[in-house]
Amino acid sequence: MKFKWILKFVFFAIAIALVFSLAVMLLWNWLVPEIFDGPQINFIQAVGLLALAKILVGFGRGGWGGGHRYRRQAWKKKFNRKWEQMTPEEKEKFKNSFWGRCHQHKDKEKMEPA
Repeated sequence: MKFKWILKFVFFAIAIALVFSLAVMLLWNWLVPEIFDGPQINFIQAVGLLALAKILVGFGRGGWGGGHRYRRQAWKKKFNRKWEQMTPEEKEKFKNSFWGRCHQHKDKEKMEPA
């Protein structure tokens, strides 16, 4: 069962890489020769160009949204740790200060549920 999942993931990852490579090739051949008077590339060159860009710009946690998600989760964990260490009075003070920053123009009593 787990082997099937791994096989599906590998197949899906390869399919995504091929689709992105095709998009790179089509966009390159459409734009670069026209704008920069550059050469056209074939599919294999597009695969290599995509791999190079992925290595240089972002690999692992970076690129294609992975970095943002990691940073957001790290911030959330840090905030939760801090929140758990606060006393109830500190939590209430924080809530009030947060409310003041986010809803400066709204009346607090109207926004709170009854």
